[in-house]
Amino acid sequence: MSPFERKFGKYAIQNLSFVLVMCYAVGYLLELFDRSGLLISYLTLNPYAILHGQIWRLVTWVLIPPSSGGLFFTLLMLYFYCSIGTSLERTWGTYRYNVYLFQGMLFTIAGSFLLMGYCYLFKPEISLMGMVLSINSPREYFTVIAMMFSTYYINMSIFLAFAATFPDAQVLLMFIIPIKVKWLGIIYAVMLLFQFFGTNVYGKFAIGASLLNFVVFFLTSRSMMHLNPKQIHRRQEFKRDVRRSTGITKHKCAICGRTEVDSPQMQFRFCSKCDGNYEYCEEHLYTHTHIKRPD
Repeated sequence: MSPFERKFGKYAIQNLSFVLVMCYAVGYLLELFDRSGLLISYLTLNPYAILHGQIWRLVTWVLIPPSSGGLFFTLLMLYFYCSIGTSLERTWGTYRYNVYLFQGMLFTIAGSFLLMGYCYLFKPEISLMGMVLSINSPREYFTVIAMMFSTYYINMSIFLAFAATFPDAQVLLMFIIPIKVKWLGIIYAVMLLFQFFGTNVYGKFAIGASLLNFVVFFLTSRSMMHLNPKQIHRRQEFKRDVRRSTGITKHKCAICGRTEVDSPQMQFRFCSKCDGNYEYCEEHLYTHTHIKRPD
């Protein structure tokens, strides 16, 4: 466990994939009832608007869901990303999965501001669907560009991480053909490379910023890439047994005797009402009988 995880691990959000899917569900409902797109335009990741006071956009852009092809495929997509995200969280741990997702979002936000700086320096014409849009107002200029930043490539980074962690897992392509996830990951990676080199500068910023998260993950986890989830679990158990065999722990519950080695996610606290240095786990901190010295 890293020092950062020991310090900030308690703030990690459980079932973050489900929370993200619920955000998508809200976004789909907004798109359904907001046919004009006016409300959605106030939720996009627009750095120009953010610097002019609309700071809620730093968060609300997560509500804008990836495009879908109807209700059935929308529900299928939500279920798929929720399931693979949950698998990653169980294998990596809640803290590391939180770091991965929030890091990708921060990279995307940073990419949007870098793109704004690039546009102010060079101000190229906006080219969309083969048409060149001549826009003089900076507000309109960045309103158009902001639509390119969405959670689509964040989802791609989740899938690529899943393919790297579970390369031999099988899925049914078109509900019929069994195929290993690693081959789908390679296909998606090639498609993203073609998109990156075939799009304009705005698309390059959007794709690069969102997928930088996976690149960082790949470079920092190469030693774990060749291991399947069972091997990762055995390695973690081995390290835990080694620490337990030394008998050296920092925390120990005065009631049940559990330590941070037995329960790495458990929080331990000293009781201020007990006479002496008695430490308790989070299950017994508020239920134990206070120890008092005899008068």
